[in-house]
Amino acid sequence: MEALIQALKAYQTYNPQGWVGIYRLLPMWAGIVCCALGLLLLLFGGGRIFRFVAGPVGALIGLMWTAFIAAKLGFTNLDPRLPTLLGAVLAVMGFLFPPAIAFLGVGVPLGLLAGQIAGQEDFLLGFIPTLLISGLVAAIMHRVIGAVVSSVVGAWILVIGALAALYQFVGLVATVANQPWGVIIAAGLFALAGSVYQIAVRPSPEEMDRIRAEKERLKLRKAEQKALERRWGVK
Repeated sequence: MEALIQALKAYQTYNPQGWVGIYRLLPMWAGIVCCALGLLLLLFGGGRIFRFVAGPVGALIGLMWTAFIAAKLGFTNLDPRLPTLLGAVLAVMGFLFPPAIAFLGVGVPLGLLAGQIAGQEDFLLGFIPTLLISGLVAAIMHRVIGAVVSSVVGAWILVIGALAALYQFVGLVATVANQPWGVIIAAGLFALAGSVYQIAVRPSPEEMDRIRAEKERLKLRKAEQKALERRWGVK
């Protein structure tokens, strides 16, 4: 578990080889589970089950970015337990209120990017406005953001799971993994396809509720009609 946590720290920096190399820490059965979970998120992750994506994403935001942001803000004597505590809080928040994680999931990386561009002395001037503006837009559009985020997460879990499931049996996997940008591009194509499907093809949760309610009303009308026909002896 400790090795997996250390491997996840690769996602705090620009390290494509480390991003892909995490598959080596997963057993074959975990790779198969990741493939199934990735497909589920690609096809259905933007609906009501997005809260099951938002929870882990919130935990990762807390674990991966707390120390980094604190260092950027000048807080060097950070309690080592704080990232874990904040990750747990954000995980619960993600399950209960997914738009908050959409706010942080989009606002934090864009804010950090803006802060980096502004420079260390003006970091806050770049970080805070970008965090608030981009995060607010993401929270308002959380259903679209949810479809995109779930597709991105699902695509990455799918490709990492496929590598983990196959690398013990297919020698080509190691060669593919040594070309991380090929893996990243493949995940990007899966994510694009999943996003298009969930946004443009699959009905929204509201539309699905409307269709389900219409079916229930139709079923009720048919039942009432049959009852009326039996009452009047109509064959």
